[in-house]
Parts: sequence; structure tokens; C-alpha cells
Amino acid sequence: MLEVEDLQLAFGGVRAVDGLTFRVGQGEIVSVIGPNGAGKTSAFNCVTGFYRPTGGRITLNGSDVTGRRPSLIAARGISRTFQNLRVFDEMSVLDNVRAGTHLWLRQRVLDALLHTPRYRRSEQEGTQEAHKWLDFVGLRGDRAGLVRNLPYGERRRVEIARALARRPSLLLLDEPAAGLNHSEKAELLELIRRIRELGIAIALIEHDMGLVMQVSDRVVVLNFGKEIADGTPGEVRGDPAVIEAYLGRDADESEVETARKEVSGA
Repeated sequence: MLEVEDLQLAFGGVRAVDGLTFRVGQGEIVSVIGPNGAGKTSAFNCVTGFYRPTGGRITLNGSDVTGRRPSLIAARGISRTFQNLRVFDEMSVLDNVRAGTHLWLRQRVLDALLHTPRYRRSEQEGTQEAHKWLDFVGLRGDRAGLVRNLPYGERRRVEIARALARRPSLLLLDEPAAGLNHSEKAELLELIRRIRELGIAIALIEHDMGLVMQVSDRVVVLNFGKEIADGTPGEVRGDPAVIEAYLGRDADESEVETARKEVSGA
């Protein structure tokens, strides 16, 4: 579904991504982890067209999308959430999610200006779709109220519902557990699994190793823009290169054991 081959991204003399290669298959959950500044979000920004790679190739569903505009890549079936929550604070909960439906509603400008029957049917379809995804993520409160009035965890769910309303084949989640409490993380874990059951592939950036190790089929580890490991959670949690990336070279045995527990989510 998604193939990233030898991805390169440089800002001046700094290599944010340096030779990254990984794949995400249909219905698969692949987590991309690594220390802060490892290049994880930069890689996602290349995949979604926000950054133009300086080298490598990105293929989505058999089509080369390297360096294409975000709108064209989204139309190919990618949707995403962001590390820093991005919702439309001055819009209602419902309208935030309805905004995601306009990728596929294909409304005509003239229909919108004249409020033709075709336009009204289209708007009704978008509203029904938005309600469906809000139900799916478990948000059943006031949908006419402004999204800014929701607690942080519920705004996160609105952002995921909007991403799903675009009907993606691949969903990129950038630190979705950031800022969530323990019970909200448990609900997120279950939500990610239910999204996968729909046949949607998921690529996940996350610092919560407990969540990563529970939900992932495979884990890709980056450090200083380079891929240092790619395997199952069991393979990655004991990899010496991964432990070193999280801790550094000059660590004693107790520090190594602490880092191993951190990586494994223990």
C-alpha cells in the first residue's frame, strides 16, 4: 500500500531523513519510533506532501507520489492527524468532521452558489457521514457546539473522525496519545484496532511505548534520520542499537535495563 524507498530530506547541511525505507501493507499497523529529533514527523511530512524530499521514492497504491501536492496525495487515499492538534476551533464539532467529506463529495461551485437540489443532497450525505464517524470514535455529546469547548482528549477524537471522513486507505497518526490520560490511552488503543478492522492501514508515530508494543504489527526505529531497526515489537525491544539510540553509548547495566523497559513499554 505504502512503499518508502531510500527517503532523503535535507535542510541545508542537516539531514533530517537519511535513507529511510519501510512499507505498510493493507490493514497493517506500522509504528515509527525514535528519540526526539530522529526525523519521524519529517518523514510523515514527506509522505503527505508537506515537505518535498531531496531524494528517494514514495509509492502509494502503486502510484509514485514523490513530491506531489498534499491535495493530490490525499486524493490517492492518505489521511493524517498532526503532532500538534489541528482542529477548526471556531467551527462546530460536526462541521469539523464534515470538512473531511469534501475531498470526495465533489460539489460544483454553481450548485453551491444556487443551493440546488444536488447541492442539498450532497450536504446531507456529508452530514450523515460526519455523524457516522463521530459515532465510530465514541463522541456522542453536543455536536453543534464549538470544538474549542471540548476537553483535549475529545478534540483529539474529532481530529481522528475528520481524518476518517476522508475515506482513506492509509491513516497516518502523529503522536495521537500525546496529552491523554491513562483511560483515554486505553480507549485510543481500542480505537486504533477498530480502524484496522475496517481494512484501513495505519502508520503511527508515538512515544508511548506501551501503546506501540501492544498495537503494532511492525516497528520501524529511526535515529538521527537513519533507520536502525525494522521488525516485530519483540524483535525491536531487545535490539542493542535501539537501546543505544534511546540511552547513548556510555551507560551502565542498570541504565541499559531501564532503557530496555522504556522501549518495551514495561
